[in-house]
Amino acid sequence: MVGRGLVLLGSLYVCSLNTVAQSNSEKESVAVVELGGQASRTFQGGGSAFGPTVAVETTPVENWLELEAGVTSLFNRTSTEWDVDLLFKKPWTLSNKAELMAGIGPEWVHTNDRTLTANSVSAEAELDFMYWPHAKHKFGWYIEPTYDYNFGRRHQQSLSVAGGLLIAIR
Repeated sequence: MVGRGLVLLGSLYVCSLNTVAQSNSEKESVAVVELGGQASRTFQGGGSAFGPTVAVETTPVENWLELEAGVTSLFNRTSTEWDVDLLFKKPWTLSNKAELMAGIGPEWVHTNDRTLTANSVSAEAELDFMYWPHAKHKFGWYIEPTYDYNFGRRHQQSLSVAGGLLIAIR
């Protein structure tokens, strides 16, 4: 399950190299790595979960489309959940230091709840706010509020907030 997520992230990165190499003369980053944590709360039962998250983001169409592939593991007292997602995002530049993106996409969810293990597909919608303190955009911060709708047996819905460090790969 973790291997699939890493293969997805690696494939997205390799596929994006050719597209972004064309804009390399402008000193744009090839990809942006997001490292952080996530807190999630479900609507049914009000359960909370926390865990680390990592994602890679690339821009195949400048000012129009960004792709983000990520892996998140969420933990609470009774369950563990692994999420692998692929988001299609529309970026807006707010200033030289701030960006806002809105995105949607599919998510694969693997849940291990005591003795029950389940795999399901979800839909995810998120806002992504990025802040780059320096003009060269080497390092920055992000915060992402997210809504998930799981198409599994319980049709679970949840709200999450992720945040952390941005690292540009040039």
